[in-house]
Amino acid sequence: MKPKKHHSIAEDVLAVIMASAFVSLGIYLFNVCGLLTGGTAGIAVLLTHVFPFSFGQIFFVVNLPFYYLAYTRIGSRFTLNTFVSVTLVSFMSDYFRVFITFDYVNPIFAAVVGGLCIGMGILIMFRHVSSLGGLGVLSLFVQERFKLSAGKFQMVIDICIVCVGYFLVPLPLLITSVLGAFALNIVIALNHKPGRYQIT
Repeated sequence: MKPKKHHSIAEDVLAVIMASAFVSLGIYLFNVCGLLTGGTAGIAVLLTHVFPFSFGQIFFVVNLPFYYLAYTRIGSRFTLNTFVSVTLVSFMSDYFRVFITFDYVNPIFAAVVGGLCIGMGILIMFRHVSSLGGLGVLSLFVQERFKLSAGKFQMVIDICIVCVGYFLVPLPLLITSVLGAFALNIVIALNHKPGRYQIT
């Protein structure tokens, strides 16, 4: 059976808000424990160690070049929804601490639960013609063009990005970060198969 498209704007808006909240909570858990992640979010985390800007500010800027690929290869609706998702995550991730704080979070718990939250958020975005931009756009393009699993493709790249953190964080946190990247991408790999959802 051909998958049904979502045409309701209200439905997409609600889904993007929920997905952004999931992703932002996951990123917040990662940040509390000093964990790294993959994708453009991981690149943004790495750059916060180099430049005096917040995660949200860097994350927003890093995603800008990928909108052209999204628009030319996938479509205007996807590009607009992705822009909204990235903007919401950029804002929410910077201000999550205003609403919730933790005295202590076990790093393994943060990696697994944070990774699952981000993975669920990305999955919802995919289902509603959106993404977190960056490598999410690239992985969806590769899946549609070459019929490769978006989750597996992104998992390989994410682990490579996390490994760059070898020079920035202690080894135990780096290993825990890899666990978080695995938890994130296993959600996508198990639930987002080629042909299951349409993204145009």
